[in-house]
Amino acid sequence: MAQATVQRAGAGPEDLRAEIATSAIPARASFANDRERLVIVTDAWRPQINGVARTYEWLARELPALGVTFSFVTPEGFPTVGLPTYRQIRLALASPAAVARSIDAARPSTVHIATEGPLGLLARRHCLRTGLPFTTCYHTRYPEYAAARFPLPLSWSYAALRRFHRAARTTMVATPELKAELASRGFEHLAIWRRGVDVGTFALGPAAVLPFQRPYFLYAGRLAVEKNVEAFLALDLPGTKIVAGDGPQRAELQRRFPDARFLGALGSSTLGALYRAADVFVFPSRTDTFGLVMAEALAAGTPVAAYPSAGAHAIFGGHKCGVLDEDLRKAALEALDISRDVARAAGAEHSMTKSVRSFLAILEAARIA
Repeated sequence: MAQATVQRAGAGPEDLRAEIATSAIPARASFANDRERLVIVTDAWRPQINGVARTYEWLARELPALGVTFSFVTPEGFPTVGLPTYRQIRLALASPAAVARSIDAARPSTVHIATEGPLGLLARRHCLRTGLPFTTCYHTRYPEYAAARFPLPLSWSYAALRRFHRAARTTMVATPELKAELASRGFEHLAIWRRGVDVGTFALGPAAVLPFQRPYFLYAGRLAVEKNVEAFLALDLPGTKIVAGDGPQRAELQRRFPDARFLGALGSSTLGALYRAADVFVFPSRTDTFGLVMAEALAAGTPVAAYPSAGAHAIFGGHKCGVLDEDLRKAALEALDISRDVARAAGAEHSMTKSVRSFLAILEAARIA
């Protein structure tokens, strides 16, 4: 197997900057007018570093360009407590009255409840009591995550989530396959929200200079049991395995795999440079609803190796930008031969421009339903 080298896109950075600039969203969206106000309620927010938190942070940056009046209700400003088994995730200790005041202060016409945590539950309660229309999103496979930690039947967890989402005008999901799966479990009013990443952050700029042996096989994400990171770290691969991220499994994984390089949690710009330096991005999770980090890696021009999944197929979008195989080692080695130009072209398909348009179209449909 030939070792891949880090190549720059054939179009060059100036062409890529122009492409990103000319894909600007329209001045106003159909959802945006003087009467419409949106409140987004999310338990996932900074300083958390995960796909859900990043999605809404990026959304917050894009919405003003469409003239959308919006505000957020997040754990900021409330006392918090660490989630049992995962102390890095802080849960807001908010009262029903405090959440109701935060929502009512914005005088919203629509509320989007991003998460099923404490803030999401209280926001749902307030919307049902006052008749405010709301949408929800199924970002995370909590039943599978809980089952990985506790002897909790999946049917119980899915029943609770089904009840949470049933009252929403629409529940957003990432892929057609997830939509079909949830429908088979009794979820209703499902719509596909096309996910995106801040392409420019990951596509533009120099690669990180690393003092390790090539090729570089990278994983970025939370270090938790449901992410199956040990499946990557146990692979017999040449070069260096690099791990970016933090979580409750980090100390254990560092003890078990001392040859891997653990870099901790990184901000988007530093992570983008690391993606651009990596030869292959390896994604070992079997429980993600989408796998946003795969789109980030592709935006940086880094081929992806992963287990077959609906999220990976949606992200690849027919491009030969990675390898999906039940043999993850085979996938990682074969991905070394994939052109970075092909990977970058696939990543460019997942812009926040397209994602925001999709999000607002669902809100508009829900508003008039």
